[in-house]
Amino acid sequence: MGKSALILAIAPLIFAISACGGESQNANNNANSTTSPQAAPTVKNRWDTVKNRGQLICGVSGEVPGFSFVGTDGKYSGIDVDVCRAVAAALFDNPDAVEFRNLSAKERFTALQTGEVDILSRNTTWTLSRTTSVGLEFAPVVFYDGQAIMIRKSSGVKSLADLKDKAICVQTGTTTEQNLADQMRKRGITYKPVVFEDVNVTFATYAQGRCDGITADRSALVARRSLLPKPEDNVILDEVISSEPLAPAVAKGDTKWADTVKWVVYSLIKAEELGINSQNLAQFATSSDPDIKRFLGTEGNLGESLGLTNDFAARIIKHVGNYSEVYDRNLGPKTKLNLARGQNQLWSKNGLLYSPPFR
Repeated sequence: MGKSALILAIAPLIFAISACGGESQNANNNANSTTSPQAAPTVKNRWDTVKNRGQLICGVSGEVPGFSFVGTDGKYSGIDVDVCRAVAAALFDNPDAVEFRNLSAKERFTALQTGEVDILSRNTTWTLSRTTSVGLEFAPVVFYDGQAIMIRKSSGVKSLADLKDKAICVQTGTTTEQNLADQMRKRGITYKPVVFEDVNVTFATYAQGRCDGITADRSALVARRSLLPKPEDNVILDEVISSEPLAPAVAKGDTKWADTVKWVVYSLIKAEELGINSQNLAQFATSSDPDIKRFLGTEGNLGESLGLTNDFAARIIKHVGNYSEVYDRNLGPKTKLNLARGQNQLWSKNGLLYSPPFR
């Protein structure tokens, strides 16, 4: 059996249960793919369609641990999944009123544009072109990421400079490939790109030792490393070579629907800011603090202005929790990924998460 055949044969065995960084098993299915379909006319009553249906249809990857992943019990978990559950909680007071649809990176934009899904929550990078030519309306960022490189600990590589003339595995036709080329060119570092269209083959090639390093979003590398036979033998370099703000998105054309999704995400963040979580929610129900009263809907009609009940934020917290709870159960120290929050902390803790006022 030739090397290529061998790689193709072992790829499903090594990585069958996951595809990271928004990538899937189809060709060119990177979450940062620059290839996207022509924006289609958008439905202008998506909010009414979802409400009347009584269920949210959410486009996810289903293959990325910590973001959207299907367990052996058939249940979905991850930050991207919890965003959709939060929207369902706000709309229906039921976080399980969601139908999840696994989409490849190549399929995701078309599925949103044509109305196959109501929301895309699939670790997708927010970019200018996706806002304009692709026709996406992004909600607030739910995870600030960055591209990095993973190497074997035994390689002796400590920095990008040490990868001079080394082979680096990268998925072709993606911004990941372009980011690597740009950064190495700026630093004057020559290297040997080893490119594949299929993300599983890309990682399998690295696992077989045919590449000295592999590049992807940092969160994707962490997730993939957890699936390697000896995760501890692989390290991710500290240098970050791009910014990758990951956010859910809806199709442009329905302001009411876009506003609803945006303020659901803000609710997760604001709840953490106010110190409200799923465990202490009842204690805040009688608060005299005007900010808390407006937020929880015991005063004012902020929810009605979105077409929701005034206690929509309380529904979200009750069923899904605040941002900290969502992060911790999917990526936190008690999970296999154990990702430090870093820039995904609240602004008050020197992070980037910030919610506008609820007033």
